[in-house]
Parts: sequence; structure tokens; C-alpha cells
Amino acid sequence: MKLKKTVLLGAVIAGLLGSSMASANEEQFIGLPSYRVGPYAAGGSGLFGGWIDYMQLVNERDGGVNGVKLTWEECETEYNNARGVECYERMKKKGSTGNSVFQPVSTGITYSVLEKVAQDKIPMVTIGYGRTDAADGRVFPWVFPLITTYWSQASAIVNFMGQKEGGMDKLKGKKIGLLYHDSAYGKESHAIMDKLAAKHGFEVIKIAVAHPGNEQQSQWLQIRQAKPDYVVLWGWGVMNPTAIKAAAKTGFPREKLIGVWWSGAEEDTIPAGTAAKGFIAAGFNVAGANYPVVADIKKHVYGKNKGNMEDKTRVGSVYYNRGVVHGIITVEAIRKAQEKYGKGKALTGEQVRWGFENLNLDDARLKALGATGFMPALKITCADHEGPGKVKFQQWDGNQWKVITDWVESDRPLVRGMIEESAAAYAKEKGIKPRDCSKES
Repeated sequence: MKLKKTVLLGAVIAGLLGSSMASANEEQFIGLPSYRVGPYAAGGSGLFGGWIDYMQLVNERDGGVNGVKLTWEECETEYNNARGVECYERMKKKGSTGNSVFQPVSTGITYSVLEKVAQDKIPMVTIGYGRTDAADGRVFPWVFPLITTYWSQASAIVNFMGQKEGGMDKLKGKKIGLLYHDSAYGKESHAIMDKLAAKHGFEVIKIAVAHPGNEQQSQWLQIRQAKPDYVVLWGWGVMNPTAIKAAAKTGFPREKLIGVWWSGAEEDTIPAGTAAKGFIAAGFNVAGANYPVVADIKKHVYGKNKGNMEDKTRVGSVYYNRGVVHGIITVEAIRKAQEKYGKGKALTGEQVRWGFENLNLDDARLKALGATGFMPALKITCADHEGPGKVKFQQWDGNQWKVITDWVESDRPLVRGMIEESAAAYAKEKGIKPRDCSKES
């Protein structure tokens, strides 16, 4: 009897140890289609650096997500669509459960893998970029243009202009230039700007800038001749400081030059020198190293010499902090999915998708994460894969970005109406039957 008890006790202990060891060995793989070289490396290096640092923070400080360590691998795309597809295919089956999420940080790559992610059951997250109508989760269950879309951004910018003018009615008769990157990213702005122009009675003047954007002489001649009241800088990479310097050269007021969130980083203003002072840009995150989440990264990651950024002065910059936002959202989706599918377990892409669709980063959770004011609160549902659609505006004072507004709303009814109309057309074209969200859990 004694022997039997001993054997049973040993079996129980072995089982517990085995369970503990299994939990300790669980890893969640995240593929990173980054771009640290090429014309857009300034943005990519900062963003992916911040994202990796946040995941490293979760591993170092917390021991992973409920004991599940985060692992990752970078695949260089050079912001090229074909390379982006190659990276997607290379990484989709990595790790014990496959790639958890694909975040290309490129509108062109987003379009290139849009149908692939649905087939492979891998969620694609496009924070602040990509295909806007994918915010309708009934038609696009695998795509998440989280926080805010290009259409929401454009609408918020126009609302900001209205505030500056003393009311939306004051925009009637105004001219607004749209200086855009001649790519899928830049063209995503057209439909919403046309709709807003019709609603508020202003004229929109669309002016394309060819990749990479370091030649804009003819474009600024056009702006000089048209004499717009504002210019929206829908730029990327070297296009941005080139535009800012050209604005100064032609005498266009920098406080009337409003950048989108891919035009409003230190990498856009510092190369422009004194010409950038007064320039304003939208953002779904803000600059600054004083937020608790960034302070924790400095302590637990850089304090152990495990930081990803060679240039530590970039920690807390706009692009770096944007990467931290990517990290927060990815980790919180995994954490949420574990509530349903098992804490301490590595999850499939399909399971993580549920986590993204049920995200609820309210003010209390943002405070716990050390990210109050760092990013807007975010709640995602089956039908709504965007969330708040809010941005803050920052102004360059010659040395750093200064926040000049609280979170500015978009014209939500107009934007959502456009999203649903476009998504319905896509569903009809592709023969997709939209989900009934009332039956989802």
C-alpha cells in the first residue's frame, strides 16, 4: 500500500513537472515583414525597433504572456510588394502553431495578401494603413485596420481645419491641396477627400508625387499657382522633408501644411531643418519618452543591453512609439485570446484573430499598460474592425513635437457609411456572404 502511494505521488509530481515544463516551453511566433533598408528605412527601422522592444519587455519583465514567451523573425521587404508576399509565404507556417499575425506596414503589401490571409486563417492587422473598407468585419473577418483608417484620418484633418477656421461652415469656398504619394497608399485618400469636399463646399486639388518623392518642383509650381488655403501632405519617406523645404522656399505657411501620420515624424522634420518649424501633423500615437511604458522598456530592456535600437536617442520618437503601439495591440490580442482558448498556451492564427476581434483597451487597461494619452482607447467588435478613428495633432517647434490638440474625432457617420458601401460592393464582386454578427461569440 505504501509503495502504491509512493508511486502515485511520484506520478503526480512528474505530471505536474511535465505540465510546468510544457508551459515554460510554450512560444508564440510573430512574423515581422520589416523594412530596415531602402527608401523608407527611416520609418521602418524606428517602428519595428519599438515593436520588438515592447515584445522583449513582455518577455523580460513579465516572463511572456501568461508564461508564453514571444518569439519573432524579421523578413526584409524593402517596402516592396513582391518581397512582402515572399515574406508572408515564408513565415506563415513558422513556430509550433504558425504565424500569429501578419502586419505588413505597407498598403501595397496589404492588397497583395488580402485574399491569402483569409485562405490561410491568419489575421492581418493594418494599424493606420491598408484597405479602409476592411474595417467592416462582416465582409473582412481576417483584416483589422485598427485604431483609425485613412478615411477617418482625412476626415479628422478636415475637422481640424474647420476648428482652425472657426467652424466647418468656414471651409466653404476654400481650396485644399492634396499632395499625395503616387501609390496605393496615396490614392486611398481620394474617395474620402472628394466626399468631404462635396459635403463642406471646398475644392480639393490632387497633386501626385512619384516614388520616392525627392523631385517636386513641378508640384510646388502648381501649388503656387493654385494658392490653396491648406495643403495635406499625404507623403512617405524622403517625400516629406522635400515637401516641407519646398513649402518654405515657395513661401507656403508651414502651419497650413498638415501632414498625415506617415508624414509627421522626426525623420520628416529634422532633415528639413529650420523650414520645418510650425509644421503640423496628425498621429494615432504621440512622441515622448516619459510615458511609463517607454520608461519600462528603458529599464527592463535597454538596462539589460537587449534593446533593438542602435541609436538610443530614437527611443520615444514618433515612429518608435508607433512600434510600441503595434506591440501593445498584438500582445493584448494574444492575452485576450488566451482567456478563451487557454492561458499559458501557444495559439493558432485563427485563435488570435478572435483576440483581435474582442479587444477592449479601455482607459483603465491603458493606464495599467503605462499608455494613458499614448494612444486612444480601443474597442473592436465583429462588425467594427477599426475602433475610435481618432487622432491627435502635433506641431514641430524646431526641436521636438508638441501636442496641440486632444483626440480629434472624424465624421463617423460619413466614414462608416462609405466603409459599409465599399465593403458591400467588394462582397458582391467576390461572391462573399457577409457574416451575421448577431450569431458570433
